[in-house]
Amino acid sequence: MDKTVDFGAERVTPTEKTRRVGGVFDAVVDRYDAMNDIMSLGTHRLFKRVAVEMARLRAGHRVLDLAGGTGDMTALTAPLVGETGRVVLADINGAMLTRGRDRLLDHGFANFTAVQARAESLPFPDGCFDAVIVAFGVRNFTDKEAGLKEMHRVLRTAGTAVVLEFSRIQNRLLGKAYDAFRATWPIIGTAVAGAAAPYRYLVESIDRHPDQGAFRSMMVETGFVDVEVHNLAAGAAAIHRGVK
Repeated sequence: MDKTVDFGAERVTPTEKTRRVGGVFDAVVDRYDAMNDIMSLGTHRLFKRVAVEMARLRAGHRVLDLAGGTGDMTALTAPLVGETGRVVLADINGAMLTRGRDRLLDHGFANFTAVQARAESLPFPDGCFDAVIVAFGVRNFTDKEAGLKEMHRVLRTAGTAVVLEFSRIQNRLLGKAYDAFRATWPIIGTAVAGAAAPYRYLVESIDRHPDQGAFRSMMVETGFVDVEVHNLAAGAAAIHRGVK
C-alpha cells in the first residue's frame, strides 16, 4: 500500500499533501500576517521572540529559518547574527517566500538569503548551520520525520534546533475553552481573508500534530540530544529545543 500522511483530518499521499498545503498558503498569502495576529490575539509574536531567545544566537552564526513564510523569524534573528552572520529564509511556497523576501528588503535587512526549498530535501551541505529554527511550520511538512532528519543533517555538531509549534493544552477546562475559540477560526478566515478552508485545515492540522511528548520522542529518535520542551500559554503552543 502506498504511504499516506495527514492533511488535516484526511489521509492523502505525500504528493497530494504537498500540493494541497501549497494551495492553502497561496489562498491566504495576502492576509497571512493579519490572520496570525487575530487568531493568536497577537501572542504569536511573543512566542517567536521566546523561540529566538532559546536558539542562543551570536554574531557570526549561520541560521536556517525553515518554513519561514513571510520572514518574521528572519527579521528577529538577522540582527542577532550581525553582518558577519547569515540567515537563510527557506520555504516551499514561492508566493510566501517572495512576500517575506520583499518585506525584509523593504525594512533594510541585507544579511539574509531567500531559498525555495522542501524541508524533506534541503539543498544545503551537511553541517552548514549553527541553528535551525521552525516557527509554526513543522505541522505542514509533508513528512515530519524526513524533515527532522534534514534539520539534523544540515546542523553542525553541537548546533541547535528550535521548533515552535501549536501543541496540547494540559488543563482540560482550558482545553475546552481553547477548542471553542479555535472553532471560530474558519469564520474569522472567511470574514478577514475571504477563505474558510485554509483555517479549517489549520484547526485540523493542530489536532493531528503530535503532542509535546510524542514530538520530543520524534526529535530524540532523529538523533537530537538534550531535547527540552517549554510550554507556552498552558500548552497551546510549545517550543522544543534539541542539540545535534
